[in-house]
Amino acid sequence: MLLRQLEYLVALARERHFARAAAACHVSQPSLSAGIRKLERELGVPIVSRGRRFEGLTPEGERVLRWAHRILAERDALRQDLSIMRESLSGVLRIGAIPTALTAAPLLTAPFCERYPRVRISLESLSSREITRRLAEFELDVAMTYVDDDELGNVRVRPLYEERYLLLTPEDGELAGRDSVEWNEVASLPLCLLTPRMRNRRILDGLFAAAGAVPVPVIETDTVSALYAHVATHRWSTVIAHAWLHMFGTPSGMRVVPLETRGPAPQIGLVTADHDPEPILASALLDLAAELDVRGELDRILREHAG
Repeated sequence: MLLRQLEYLVALARERHFARAAAACHVSQPSLSAGIRKLERELGVPIVSRGRRFEGLTPEGERVLRWAHRILAERDALRQDLSIMRESLSGVLRIGAIPTALTAAPLLTAPFCERYPRVRISLESLSSREITRRLAEFELDVAMTYVDDDELGNVRVRPLYEERYLLLTPEDGELAGRDSVEWNEVASLPLCLLTPRMRNRRILDGLFAAAGAVPVPVIETDTVSALYAHVATHRWSTVIAHAWLHMFGTPSGMRVVPLETRGPAPQIGLVTADHDPEPILASALLDLAAELDVRGELDRILREHAG
């Protein structure tokens, strides 16, 4: 049986009127009546004395009503107990994140630490392959990574945002004055990019290839900070994910220009291993993420920098 059916019964016994009970449960009267009839079928006893209007409960219905009060009270006690438990959470939450998602991590970790001040966070920069291995071996509680990665295996996913790509180029560069640029145009610029070992670079290479272009970067690096450090000299351009603006912004003398992207955008999300019970700290982070608008905050930052 469903707890909702027991709630219908309690409301009907309290209101002694089908329409008022349905209104109290925020459902239609036919839905409430159908729920109670289903409860009668599942228990194999008549619960409501039926006539043209509500005439009361049968003796069996009175017994079911007492159990319904008890079961719903236990449900409420369980919720309260878990709420108290979460308010006093402690321990270490182990998070693995791909380097290109690290810049957005504070949008989650800062409000998490504010809500659960007794929890410490271990945040590691890891490759997508290392994340897959360590989730499977219970060495991580949760990960921030590309959720469309076929190598992830059996995992649970909570999407956070879609990566949007921008040209970061000197403000006096040949493409700086444009409202948007094409991938084949960017490929001809002197570029600094992440190394091909990184999933972000492999995604970019695929987008360049779809435009019939092959980038030949002057400099390759495996950290976003080193990439920014080089382009800040105004000698090179690069392609950034919009989430990087949250941490690094737009360096002085540089400009961001949106890149034309066709097809679905790569999606970043929170990932946990598909096993029960789910670690309570990971569950708390997932619940918090559902309350936050990470996508909206990153879009706001993008509008500030790209107009």
